[in-house]
Order: sequence, then C-alpha cells, then structure tokens
Amino acid sequence: MKTSFELGAEFRDDEGKGASRRLRRLGKVPAILYGGHRDPRGLSLDHQKLLQLLDDERFYSTILSVKVGDQTQAAILKDVQRHPARNSVLHIDLQRVVESEKIRIRIPMHFKGESIAIGVKDQGGIVSHQKTDIDISCLPQDLPEFIEVDVSGLALNQSLHLSDLKIPAGVELVELAHGRDSTVVSVHMPRAEEPEPTAVAAVAEGVVAPAEGAVPGAAPGAPGAVAAGAEGAKKDEVKKDEGKKDEGKKVEGKKEPSKKEGGKK
Repeated sequence: MKTSFELGAEFRDDEGKGASRRLRRLGKVPAILYGGHRDPRGLSLDHQKLLQLLDDERFYSTILSVKVGDQTQAAILKDVQRHPARNSVLHIDLQRVVESEKIRIRIPMHFKGESIAIGVKDQGGIVSHQKTDIDISCLPQDLPEFIEVDVSGLALNQSLHLSDLKIPAGVELVELAHGRDSTVVSVHMPRAEEPEPTAVAAVAEGVVAPAEGAVPGAAPGAPGAVAAGAEGAKKDEVKKDEGKKDEGKKVEGKKEPSKKEGGKK
C-alpha cells in the first residue's frame, strides 16, 4: 500500500476537555485513530509539523503513515477542527485503512482547458465551478490523488455533470451511486452590472424628492432648473419682506397702557 506522508504521533490516555487544553498549551494537537475493526486510540501530534502538512492539498486525499514509536498504521484524514479566529488546529480524526476494504474519502478536482474553452474563447462566457472536490469510494490501492476535468469542449450555456467525468477504474462516485447526477462546472455569460441611477431617474422613481421650485425632469445645472431655482428664491425673499411689514404694522397699532393720574382719588 502506497503512502504519501508520515505523521509522527504519541499515544495519550488522558481524555476530556481539560486534558485537551493541557496538550494544546504544550504545542500538541489531540487526535483520535479509529476504524479497522479495532478500538479507538487517542493520539497527540506536534502542532507546528501538522500545520505544515495541512498546507499540502495531497495530505487530505492520500493514505498517511501514522507512526507511534516503532509501530506504523496506514490511515486517512477524516476531519480537521480548526480554531475560528487563530491559525491553529484543535483536533483531528484519523481512520485506519485496511488494504482489503474500500475507503470513502473526498479528493480534489483539477480543471484544465478553461482558457481555451469554446464558450470562453469564442463566445465571451466565463467558467463557473459548482464543485471543487468530490466524494469517492475505492480500495486503497485504487485511490487517485485527484480527478481531472477537461472543460475545453464546453460551449456557452453548457455544463458537465458527474456522469460526464472520466473516473479511474475501481473508483466509484458516491453521489452518482445514490442517484444524484450533480452539475460540476458550467460556462455562462457574465452578469452585466446595473448602471447607477441618474438624478433625473432618481426623482422620477421617487428615490430623491425634487427641490422646491425645481422643474420636474430638468437636469441639475440645466437652464430650466437654474431659472426655477432663482424664481423660488425670489418668492422666499418676498414672503420674508411681507412678513416683516406685517409685524411692523402690528407694533405701530398697539396701544400703550393708560397711566392713572397721580394724586386723584
């Protein structure tokens, strides 16, 4: 059985959240190794070395060699729990691999021919990926590193489904086996960006209220808009002057309170 990465580990017997926190403070990552008709076994891994391995795409889709002391076990990575804010790993799950039993694992898809696709090169379309990896089932010896997807023959508004992919012998697509022939990739026209509404259109749609005295439909800066604005300003000045005159008249017509003559009873 071919393995691609060696993963150094140590056995751990302590369980629970407190034990896991203590391991993380020491620069370790708690892990669990299960499957293969054997009891689960707790492991601890070096955090920095694990981070380096996780940067490689193949680490997720190949068979690993888990080494504890002088013991070696073939396994695949099943789950990685990461910290939501920091670049750190909280926990990983590993599944033992038995050479005579099928494994289920997700592997990446590599797309080729995108720039020369008919729908892109000749018809102005763009490529849209609905999937970037895929769930497969196979014996360990038949496990591919990736599935290659050729999109060079796609025209505009065409797509490739799971049933269109070229799958290596001995490999089964899990979704397709369950009757789901999902879309993998397609070519379509890019969406046109909507132009920003002009001032006139905004007023017409009621988004922006027209200024007082402005002529509806007149663009800002147009002669009609300027004239209307000036006329509105003049009307406001006239109203203010009339208000001042009325106030003055009220003051002139006001009677002073009568004063009683002093000394008379």
